[in-house]
Amino acid sequence: MTSPDLSSLLDSLYSLERRGIKLGLEHTISLLIDMGQPQNDLKLIHVAGTNGKGSTSAIIANILYSAGKKVGLFTSPHLVRFNERIQINNVPISDNDIIQFMRKAEQYIAKNESTFFETTAVMALDYFNKNKVDIAVIETGLGGRLDSTNVIKPQLTIMTPISMDHMDILGQDINQIAKEKSGIIKKNIPLISSKQSSIVKNILVKKAMDQHAPFTFLESISNIKVSERGTEFQYKEKNFYTSLIGIHQAHNSALAIEAITQMNENISMTTIQKGLKSVSWPGRIQRIGKRLFYDVAHNEDGFEILLKTLRSMYPQKLINGLFCLKGDKESDRIIHKLIGKFSQLYVSNDVNKFLLDRNDLSKRLNNNGVENQIVKSVSDGIKKLRFGTENGDVGLIFGSHYIANEVFMEDELSFDTGVI
Repeated sequence: MTSPDLSSLLDSLYSLERRGIKLGLEHTISLLIDMGQPQNDLKLIHVAGTNGKGSTSAIIANILYSAGKKVGLFTSPHLVRFNERIQINNVPISDNDIIQFMRKAEQYIAKNESTFFETTAVMALDYFNKNKVDIAVIETGLGGRLDSTNVIKPQLTIMTPISMDHMDILGQDINQIAKEKSGIIKKNIPLISSKQSSIVKNILVKKAMDQHAPFTFLESISNIKVSERGTEFQYKEKNFYTSLIGIHQAHNSALAIEAITQMNENISMTTIQKGLKSVSWPGRIQRIGKRLFYDVAHNEDGFEILLKTLRSMYPQKLINGLFCLKGDKESDRIIHKLIGKFSQLYVSNDVNKFLLDRNDLSKRLNNNGVENQIVKSVSDGIKKLRFGTENGDVGLIFGSHYIANEVFMEDELSFDTGVI
């Protein structure tokens, strides 16, 4: 249970979201200076991209933890509690540590007019420094060049696949988006990237060469086999297994393996295998019941990968879905990926009304030729999916982080932010 003091301070922190997203680093730099520049004493890995940033960050962090390192992890957004965003050795930051930081930083946050994400990023760096972590993995927010996390000087820069997302902020085409994301590439700092489209690869290579940054793109990943238990794959003629489910998790895992290998930390393949096997990252094709899954995918490529994975796992099964979505300008681009993919698609919205109203979402789906049925709540939708799974179907809850609390509050479901 959250303490009254923390509730009040979190309300104050969340109220900073009204300041929106500020594209620029000066506010973050100023707040860091006021807090004693904690980032300067940290060994860091910086992770950007579009899809897979959080999973890749979690995998890297868990391998390092398996190797006996004290590891910080900063990701966003959270699923159930704010504390999830900032972890050390898979343990979220305590309520008391949040309270201490907010009280210490309150006057500086006001002076700098810091945003929610700026404040949270500085909180993470301060917490990792205070606890003397051996290394911390830092996930970007939306972008790269002007992302609040881009104040750090990392040991490695990691890039997951770049695709269309947050077009209202990052740009209207893949060129603009890739250029923004490439902004985390720094002078002489090695870049390790997933396979990218030719357009994106050319932009990343040019940026890396301009910065004299050595760069590596992943080699082929083969023999990918996905099941309810996890994902097997082969990389550089070695066989690996991760507890995370999905074709894309083989690629995220290979990216993590490449990062660990290039760090020269003398981490054995046995330890890498241990880290891959024990990693937990909720809300990513997470099995929460018999043939029932929850995934937070909310863009075109995320949906495509998600549905391709489920179809590969259950080629002969009917798939029913419960869909909730944020009401932004990109919804029509996303919705067309759902045409013909579901036997039955239910739609709803979250209890807090952060997401698109279920009636509006249903109308948009109908306008794009996607048949659907409105349900009054996430809970009702899950009950309908469960009924389908009892008859042999597959159930998928997807489209948003904002419904996570309602999903995990259902009977028989549990939320785990840590290692299994």
